[in-house]
Amino acid sequence: MSFSDLPAVNACLNSLSAVLLVLGFRFIKAGNRTAHRNCMLAACGTSLLFLACYLTYHEWMRRTTGVAHTKFPEHWFRPIYLVILFTHLVAAIAILPLVLLTLFRALKGDFERHKKVARWTWPLWMYVSVTGVMIYVLLYHIFAPS
Repeated sequence: MSFSDLPAVNACLNSLSAVLLVLGFRFIKAGNRTAHRNCMLAACGTSLLFLACYLTYHEWMRRTTGVAHTKFPEHWFRPIYLVILFTHLVAAIAILPLVLLTLFRALKGDFERHKKVARWTWPLWMYVSVTGVMIYVLLYHIFAPS
């Protein structure tokens, strides 16, 4: 495996995170707190691993090419891609403190306050995970340079 494989790894980690989030949501709706906790902790770990791989890849890009990002080609779809990317990045920045707050409240056993913030955290986290995969597919597969 090389640094150039990290975008695919990141997409897999985002996909796994989304699956764990959906499972965690279903488990808590079914009243299975233990399975919910396990899925959500695994989603946190998966997202943390994603963040490490993401930062590593972009630092490698900066060092090897002088630019820390992959440019989307000039195409009629580019403005749509940029909107997806912008909303993804804003949500990704916002989600970190929300996940930490949600996790902290759960670990303290403050489930009423945990539930109040989780109502905002979960959909935003899902959005970040799903759009992360979309960005990968658009950038490296659908509109990949030939």
